[in-house]
Amino acid sequence: MKIDARITLALMVAVVLQAAGGFIWTGKAAARLDAVEARIAKTDEMAERLVRLEEQLGQARASLARIERRLERD
Repeated sequence: MKIDARITLALMVAVVLQAAGGFIWTGKAAARLDAVEARIAKTDEMAERLVRLEEQLGQARASLARIERRLERD
């Protein structure tokens, strides 16, 4: 392999370092994306649980209202 004399060793090192930096940045971006996806999955699960709890709270309020009405009648 013959290299043009105008391309210096410093230029080749700079290009290799730039490429390495790009690969590192890409790896970090992928890790951040994985973390965000995991957090979104947890959020969806928590939202579903919250909806169930709200429904149970509504049913408990309705039961309490029925109990209070019966006590007021007696």
